[in-house]
Amino acid sequence: MTDKKDEGSMTLNVGRRVRLAADLRLAGSVTPAAEPPAETEAFAASLALAAGTEGTVERVDEHQRQQSHEVREYLRLASLLGDFGHQMPPASRKQLEEQVAALEEHWIAYERGRSRVTVRVRLDNGFVLDDAPAGAFVSA
Repeated sequence: MTDKKDEGSMTLNVGRRVRLAADLRLAGSVTPAAEPPAETEAFAASLALAAGTEGTVERVDEHQRQQSHEVREYLRLASLLGDFGHQMPPASRKQLEEQVAALEEHWIAYERGRSRVTVRVRLDNGFVLDDAPAGAFVSA
């Protein structure tokens, strides 16, 4: 996927030159990439990458959040209100408006966190950061 936007205003495209916006410290278990996981023992390690380290975007992914039952119900009721609210008896319309209002906070939360953009960046030093948040990078 190309031409996706991160939470800021910078568009991340495949092939775009970027640099790390802040120092990163990567820690966790490490296994050799060439060996199957079952045959290798993992060991603990950490790696620090300095802000300003440059690289090239190899992939951009946008991850969509699943809609909860409350979000789907909000959409259904809001659509019903929008399409038929003007034809409903006042008491029914008021009840529907109250139901929509009660579910609105779920919709707002869903919209705020609707998608998450991650990238795969091959850094000039040879390291590859995969599934990194797009906001961790700025234009080079």
